[in-house]
Amino acid sequence: MSIEDIAIGIVGLGGMGQLHARNMQKEGADIVAGADLVSEQRDRFGAEFGAETYDSHEDLIQNEAVDAVVVTTPNKFHEPISSEALRAGKHVLVEKPLAHTLESAEQLVETADAASGICMVGFHNRHAASMAMFDAHKAQGTFGDLTHVEANYLRRRGVPGPGSWFTNADLAGGGALLDIGVHAIDLALYALDFPTVVEVSGVARTGFGSQSEYADPDGFGDHWDGRAETYEVDDSVTALIRCANGQTISLEAGWATNREPSMDFVVRGTGAGASFEIGSTDLEILQADTAGCDHYADTHLTGDDSVTGHYEQDRYFLETVAAGDQPETNTIEEALTVQRVIDAIYRSTETGRAVSLEEPPVATHGH
Repeated sequence: MSIEDIAIGIVGLGGMGQLHARNMQKEGADIVAGADLVSEQRDRFGAEFGAETYDSHEDLIQNEAVDAVVVTTPNKFHEPISSEALRAGKHVLVEKPLAHTLESAEQLVETADAASGICMVGFHNRHAASMAMFDAHKAQGTFGDLTHVEANYLRRRGVPGPGSWFTNADLAGGGALLDIGVHAIDLALYALDFPTVVEVSGVARTGFGSQSEYADPDGFGDHWDGRAETYEVDDSVTALIRCANGQTISLEAGWATNREPSMDFVVRGTGAGASFEIGSTDLEILQADTAGCDHYADTHLTGDDSVTGHYEQDRYFLETVAAGDQPETNTIEEALTVQRVIDAIYRSTETGRAVSLEEPPVATHGH
């Protein structure tokens, strides 16, 4: 099968659904179907892509012309929709997080393991130019043994749609941790080659959603009124993740904080370190040398700004489907590890103690 032979159906036709559709159409795939509860979204999508549209995902999945389904719905629906598509023999790309709860994520892994199609998870920052350059230098041994990652994904004022599903605990499963902290956790574990996580300690806070007045100078949340909106989730989190071989990850993530925003990602190694912004184009390699005299020998790498994480991820998904292979990155097993860490942070918040994790064996695809 070639990419041009792949027919795509998108479930959830908001901004993310449209982005995936445009990326995949640009790569040559055929966007044949879309599903959304909102009629205006369906009309716009149908007009742009010439696709058949539905008000239910069931009808889209039953469309025999659809080869692969992209799921960009609220978190609560990731597992049931993805599972239904996999059982119908479709390939699936599901947006992060894998699910709204650990139990739901585990159910999806079980379904995917029994399915004939592939299931990839939308952690697009792995595919950004900065991370691609990091991967290449790691493979060359530039960094030596990696010891620690400082992962930041902090907004000063950036609560997405207060009163929407993002701040509804039943639909989202969590707040800033599940929305943006999940990216930082995934990227940190990916940088370290997904070591076994043994202990997690963290605090998830709700410091802004309970305020009757919320200063929103940039209008990120459309100047919402805290007294009139549903806000049941965390808006910042601090955590420390300890791995079996002594590697560690420190996490700072937040929708709203009284500090300057930061997406700084710093990796420390015995041979060199690396610094970049999550999802960015450039990479700084931090070294020291004794040649001539003791000195710092830092290198700034400027990547191709046409390489975006979202596009490269979608291209890789299509290539994987076309080849009929299981993905080597963005795997559902890796996403389950990320979900376990998130669940442990919430449990640590509730108990006030570190949470020990014994990683159970994860089923692998046998096709």
